Amino acid sequence: MGRLSLRRFRRGWQKVRPLPTPRYVSGTPRIGADEDPNLLLIPSTDTLAAAATSEQAVSFVIDLIGQLTPSQEVVDQQAYYHFARAQFGSHFREADLTTVLWAAATLIRPTSYLEIGVRRGRSAAVVAAMCPDCAIFGFDLWMPDYAGAPNPGPEFVQKELSAVGHRGSLELMSGDSRKLVPSFLQQRPSLFFDLITVDGDHSVFGAASDLANVLPRLKVGGIIVFDDIETPGLRRAWDHLVQRDKRYVTWESAATGQGIAAAIRIGDKPLLGRAERTQL
Repeated sequence: MGRLSLRRFRRGWQKVRPLPTPRYVSGTPRIGADEDPNLLLIPSTDTLAAAATSEQAVSFVIDLIGQLTPSQEVVDQQAYYHFARAQFGSHFREADLTTVLWAAATLIRPTSYLEIGVRRGRSAAVVAAMCPDCAIFGFDLWMPDYAGAPNPGPEFVQKELSAVGHRGSLELMSGDSRKLVPSFLQQRPSLFFDLITVDGDHSVFGAASDLANVLPRLKVGGIIVFDDIETPGLRRAWDHLVQRDKRYVTWESAATGQGIAAAIRIGDKPLLGRAERTQL
């Protein structure tokens, strides 16, 4: 087989290759399990969207990233926000990974957060600042000069989170998430998360593997955030593992960049009747 034919075969295989399947277990805990379950109110996707695109979200993120170690990415984000506000005033509405995480942290006040794709810790810092006692678990390869920017590693991230007031437990693990996350979770069968971000491997199979590994550990009422939804292949992974699953209600925004998606887990089982949803 020639090189051109081999490349075509690989591209075609990626489009039809079977994706991993999450292994759910019954009895998934709910967010706020230590509180009165009758008082638990799961936010709707409309509520999440309103919070993520609010002026308050942008103001918080601008202030927060100003506390982090300067980088070109941070400078560009600040400049864009300031320009957009000057141009559109109070009408400016847009969501990105940081504003969606601010919204999620504000609405459900997570006590446990898992992140795949930590890099310099900017997104984790949003959760850390909003919920200082939250237990944070991060996974990354920490590849040098990732996407043309310095990628200092776990010690740097730890300092960034401390700078925004995080005082909860923090575990940052280096390695391939497709292997590391399953091994980590297997060792902690009772560990579930209120909030999860998947922003790691951008191949369709890599992203699908990350989703399949973490989705069963998302609490009922919890939120999962998935960045770059419009990247080729990632939508296939999201639609296959989350969008079509009745355990979740989903929302996404693709106003600029590669888009952002989020899902709220509304049930323990894949199929819920109207009466069961009402009880949630």
